[in-house]
Formats: sequence, structure tokens, C-alpha cells
Amino acid sequence: MESQFGIIPGVIRTRVGYAGGEAEHPTYSRIGDHTETVQIDFDPQRITYGDLLRIFWNSHSPTDRTWDRQYMHAVFYHDENQHQQALVSKAALQKETGRTIRTAVLPLHSFTMAEDYHQKYLLNRRSELVRELKRIYPLRKDFVDSTAVARLNGYIGGHGGMEQLTGEIQSLGLSAESRHALMELVRGRKRSLFN
Repeated sequence: MESQFGIIPGVIRTRVGYAGGEAEHPTYSRIGDHTETVQIDFDPQRITYGDLLRIFWNSHSPTDRTWDRQYMHAVFYHDENQHQQALVSKAALQKETGRTIRTAVLPLHSFTMAEDYHQKYLLNRRSELVRELKRIYPLRKDFVDSTAVARLNGYIGGHGGMEQLTGEIQSLGLSAESRHALMELVRGRKRSLFN
């Protein structure tokens, strides 16, 4: 479970977890009738729900069948306005592609955070950055809820480019050494795409 949404301007934070089912207290090993999902908190003054839907439709294969509830393609809505926007965007995509869009549009009844080891999974594999960030966010909840942490996880996951990173790297709270390492990681990934 990972999210590319963490580096989009206007996205405040992302968390991975489980939604869509009725089983109480789902976990990765006892997911029941839930689906793995990403919860996105965003600033509607900077990015709209419609913008997020466009990114969502382009971030998976909405015409593919999903054979397992755990990995079902779904967008969960909070209110009737989001419901209608999701349905309209789904219909527009279906018309544009001429193919059946199989991604479900479902009401969000509840969201259960996934276990700690799933949160910011890619970033957590970079122990030098995590140590530094844990000094800024000593409480696990603050670490998971941090906008900067979400953005770093996105960059490490291969999303975002040098121009975007250059524009915001000073605001991420990293030491000079970590800023340099992150820039090299993103720069190296760009080079490898063109080799």
C-alpha cells in the first residue's frame, strides 16, 4: 500500500488503510470485506476533488477486473457532492475510452488506518531519513500525519521531479546532507529514464 498523492500541491497528508467493508477492526492479515485504500487530506483552495479524481483515474487501470476485494479498484466518497463528481468523471472516462470502467464508486462508511509498518513504507526503508525525521516528529502519529513526510515518501516512490523538489526542498525540514541525498536520488532516477 503506497500513495503517489503525497507530492501533489494541495495534498496535506496521506495515510494507507482499509475501507468499504463491515468487518470491525480490519488488519492486513484479517482484512475481511475491506479494501486497501489511501486516505487523502487536501486543501480545496489549492486542489479540487475533481483534480484528485483526474489523478486517480490515471493512477490505475480502471478497465481491469479485480478478482479480490482486498485489491478492488474503488473511489470512496464522503458526501453527495463527491459522489456525483465521481460518477460524472467515471462516465466521462468511459465515454472517452469507449471501454467499461470497472472501478467502483462507493460511500465511505469508515476508514481504519493500516498497521504502522504500512505507513510511509518506502520512506521507512531509508533509515537515515527516518532517523532525522523522527527527531522532528517523535510521535508516530505526528510522523504519519506530516505533510513533509508524505511528500518525502512520494519522492522516494518515484513521483515528482527535480523542478518540484528544488522548489520545496528547503521546506521539508531536512539537513543539508539529507537534502543533497534526496536531490541525488531524484536526479539519478531522471537520468536513468533517459539512458
